[in-house]
Amino acid sequence: MTKTEGGVTAAKGFKTAGVRAGIKEGRTCKDMALLVSEIPAACAGTFTRNIVKAAPVIRDMEIVEREKIAQAVIVNTGVANACTGEAGRKDADATAKMVASALDISEKLVLVASTGVIGYTLPMDKIEAGVGMLAGMLSDTSEASADAAEAIMTTDTKKKETAYEFTVGGKTCHMGGMCKGSGMIHPNMGTMLGFITTDCAIGVSLMQKALRDAIEDSFNMVSVDGDTSTNDTVLLLANGMAENSLITEEGEDYDTFCEVLRAVTTDLAKMIAADGEGATKLFTVRVVGAPDKETAKILAKSVASSNLTKCAVYGRDANVGRILCAMGYSGADFDPDRVDVTVESDKGSIKLAENSLYTDFSEDEATRIMDTEALTAVIDVKAGDATATAYGCDLTYDYVKINADYRS
Repeated sequence: MTKTEGGVTAAKGFKTAGVRAGIKEGRTCKDMALLVSEIPAACAGTFTRNIVKAAPVIRDMEIVEREKIAQAVIVNTGVANACTGEAGRKDADATAKMVASALDISEKLVLVASTGVIGYTLPMDKIEAGVGMLAGMLSDTSEASADAAEAIMTTDTKKKETAYEFTVGGKTCHMGGMCKGSGMIHPNMGTMLGFITTDCAIGVSLMQKALRDAIEDSFNMVSVDGDTSTNDTVLLLANGMAENSLITEEGEDYDTFCEVLRAVTTDLAKMIAADGEGATKLFTVRVVGAPDKETAKILAKSVASSNLTKCAVYGRDANVGRILCAMGYSGADFDPDRVDVTVESDKGSIKLAENSLYTDFSEDEATRIMDTEALTAVIDVKAGDATATAYGCDLTYDYVKINADYRS
């Protein structure tokens, strides 16, 4: 597989657009996006594990489970349409009907996603105007993909998109994705929306399995602040327009599809972590030498989620005690006297602890290595061959400022 341009429009037959409909007053940014496949596409999805689920999440879960095909996704920012009761559900359905009418397709083929402030209903007059604008602007260009990626941002500071070209059964296929996410991010899918498109033909059940597996090692390994939201949604649409033979069983073609999907979700997950609210650093935690995958994942997520560790990363403080402490309360079973900790960046690497004891490292050198935009902690528990990687960021003063003023 090779990186390519285009985001969600990299795959054949997908068009998109992003506009400002004015959903949240006092802003000038784009706030609605529409993604459309020329033909109905197989769809798979994963959703928040929060018991409190937004109206669009409930609708999409039903469509993915019952219909298993979709042709359009409409997204708004500014208002989450969560904790809005029956009125919220009616608004989600009404939004889908607007899109269906504008595109002349069945409303059962329209998925809906919202993000923003919880507890408010959608301004349906602005939603309707936005749908009208979007339907007339759809395009398969890279610029259109970038507009859509920008339109789904909330507190994000950067648009997030990626795409790959790959070969299945002798046919050239493409897969692209875009997402948003910056705050309320924790390893049960954080406040994030993700949309992935492919022209590869694959059976729905296999596609759902591939998505679930990919997310476990990507979006579910991200933590910014320990909060899991009400609206988290990742949708995968496959329209088969690459004309490869339908992937109906596990094997070489399925493995290729999974490899590309993991690359897309990992790219997007790392973008979310690096753009955490107020963040200055991407903080990657790689656990090696674990007895099994689950233990490695628990340890990696615990360290990446630790507020004290994240503060140390922000302060360029090589306080390995924070890391060991976070491992200790994770619930994972490991030998606390056999842990090695090394930090790495583009400026070099330095071992901070060996067998859980501080090494005689240079504090100045450690600070220099940690003064970077991307820092990795490698933690060896010396108990096996399993590994796992979690993605986080530092915790800064700006995180509090952003969230103290979120509604205003």
